[in-house]
Amino acid sequence: MTPERPWSVTVRLDEVPESGRHVSLEASEETRAALAGPAGVDAVERLTATFDLTRRGRDGLHVEGRVNATVRQACVVSLDPLVSTIDEAVEVDFAPRRDDATNRSDEIELDSSADEEPEPLVGNSVDLGLLATEFLILGIDPYPRKPDAAFAAPASAERAGKAFAALAAWSKKGTVKE
Repeated sequence: MTPERPWSVTVRLDEVPESGRHVSLEASEETRAALAGPAGVDAVERLTATFDLTRRGRDGLHVEGRVNATVRQACVVSLDPLVSTIDEAVEVDFAPRRDDATNRSDEIELDSSADEEPEPLVGNSVDLGLLATEFLILGIDPYPRKPDAAFAAPASAERAGKAFAALAAWSKKGTVKE
């Protein structure tokens, strides 16, 4: 574990047989505590991930699975603690980085029917912990709100409005110097 990668579980391409591989992960208490800050939550109470890895040709990998978590956050309206459940589907293809003439072109080709580019394999491996962390962060509501939370303007805002009305009245009377 490093500060840049609090959860790292690397699987090399050669560790995935042709028949595929199932991987189940559960983050330790120390890992969950380290992920809370980067995830922008008060606490990550539970974090699991399950992945099915299948080979794509000789040097590619398809990863499909789910990331499940329970996080504790503060309601954006009341600041009361709020528990949120995360359930994110994962489906990502990985392949070695291609450095051919089409990638070096200055022209950008937009083709909505084309599949997305696969993610690059780094060192011929995939970091499933990092992948799970990315999908955890994607699944967190950046503005969590309790169902019964309602914003009410503070009473001081009403008084501030009356103070400005009084200043406007003074200006009309000519008691305010310009």
